[in-house]
Amino acid sequence: MSDAYHLSLDPADMQVDAIHAFLTQSYWAADISCAVVERAIAGSLCVGLFAPDGEQVGFARVITDRATFAYLADVYVLAAHRGHGLAARMVTALHDHPDLQGLRRWMLATSDAHGLYAALGWTPVDDAAPFMQRHFPDVYKQA
Repeated sequence: MSDAYHLSLDPADMQVDAIHAFLTQSYWAADISCAVVERAIAGSLCVGLFAPDGEQVGFARVITDRATFAYLADVYVLAAHRGHGLAARMVTALHDHPDLQGLRRWMLATSDAHGLYAALGWTPVDDAAPFMQRHFPDVYKQA
C-alpha cells in the first residue's frame, strides 16, 4: 500500500493550505498563521507525501545550514494514512538527502513519536545540560 504514495522534495509541490490545516490542529503549532507556514517552508528543506489522487497527506521539514546542523520539524501523516511506514519514508528521504550528508548534529523535539525516531537511529540527548532555548509558546496567538 505504501508504494501507492509518492514523495516530493520540490518546494513547488508543497500544498501550503493542506500543511497549514494540519499544523493548526497539532499540539506544537496550534494557531500558526498561513503566512508563517509559508515562510517556514521557504526557509527549509521539505518533503511532502502525496496520495495517489494528489492530495498532500504528509509533510516533514529540516531547518539546516546544510553544513553542520539540522533540526527536523513538523513531521506528520494524516490519521487516515498512518500505519504504513510513511513517516519513516519521509524522514529517511531527508536523512538521505545529498545536501544533508556529513552533518555533525541533527536535533528534534517530540512528545509522542520516540519509537519512530529510535527505529531510524535517533537517540535521546544524553546530557541536556549544554542545551538552552529561547521559547515563546504563545507567539502564534499574537500573529
